Amino acid sequence: MPVEEAKRPDEIEKSVIKKIMIGLVPFLAVLYTFNLLDRGNVSIAALTMQKDLNFSNTIFGFGVSVFYIGYFLFEVPSNIIMEKFGARRWIARIMLTWGVISCCMMFMKTPISFYSLRFLLGVAEAGFFPGIILYLTYWTPASVRARVMALFLALTTVFSLIGGPLGGVLLKLNLYWGIKGWQWLFLLEGIPSILLSVAVWKLLPDRPADTRWLTDDEKAWIQERLAKEDLNKERVHHSSLLASLSDPRVLHLCLIFILAATAGNAVGSFTPQMIKARSGGLWSDSFVSTIGIIPGIVGAI
Repeated sequence: MPVEEAKRPDEIEKSVIKKIMIGLVPFLAVLYTFNLLDRGNVSIAALTMQKDLNFSNTIFGFGVSVFYIGYFLFEVPSNIIMEKFGARRWIARIMLTWGVISCCMMFMKTPISFYSLRFLLGVAEAGFFPGIILYLTYWTPASVRARVMALFLALTTVFSLIGGPLGGVLLKLNLYWGIKGWQWLFLLEGIPSILLSVAVWKLLPDRPADTRWLTDDEKAWIQERLAKEDLNKERVHHSSLLASLSDPRVLHLCLIFILAATAGNAVGSFTPQMIKARSGGLWSDSFVSTIGIIPGIVGAI
C-alpha cells in the first residue's frame, strides 16, 4: 500500500482550525445558547407571571438584578476550580445545577423565593462564559483565536433567536395539567440544560490530546504551538492586578462595558412588557415574544 504523504505544518494548521470550527465551536454555542435562555427567560415569563404572583415592577426588577450578585461573587472562584478539575467536569456541573434551579423557578410563590432562586441561578451559572473562553484557549493559537471567538458568538446569536418564539409557545400551555404557562416555560427550558450536562460529561474532551477527531500529527502540532506561546508569555512582563486596575485605559473599557451591560440587561428584561403595553394589550403574548427577536436578527447579521 502507498505510504501517506506527510502534511506540511500550514496544512496541519488549516486542518486543525477547520475541525475545531466544525466539531467544537457549534457544540459550545449550543451550550451558551441555553445559558442565555435560562438566564433571560424570566422576561418572557413576566408577561403572565407578574400578574399571577402579584409582583410589582420593583420586585421583578430586583429579582432580575439579584442574579448578577451571585454571578459576580462566584465567577472568579468558578474559573479557578475549572482549571483544577478540568473543563468537562466543571462545565457539566455548571449546566446541571443551573438547569435544576431553572426548573425550580416554576415553584416560586413569594418575592423571597424569587430572589433566592435568582441568586442561586447566578451562583450556578457563574464562570460559564469566561470558562468557555478559557477552554477555547486550550485549543486555539493566538493567531486565530479572535476568529474562533467570533464564530462562537455569531452562532450563539443565531441559535438564541429561538428563545422568544419558544417562550411564546410555552406560555400557551397555560393551565395544561393545572400548571401555569410561565411554570411550563421554566420547566421545559431548564430540562435541556440538564440533558446537555450529560452530553458534556460524555463528549467534551478536556484538551486536544483527549479527542478522537484530531490525528496524532494534529495533536502534536497544537500542543507544540501552544507550548511556544506559553513560553513567549513568560518572557513578557505582566503588570500586577493593582497596576492593571489603576490603568486609565482599563478603567475606561470597564466603564464602557458596565454602561452597555446595564442598559442592555435593563431593556432586555422589560422589553416584552413594554412592547405589550405599547400595543395597548392588543398583541398576544406569543406575538410579543416572537417580534422580540428582531434585534437579535440584526445582531446576528
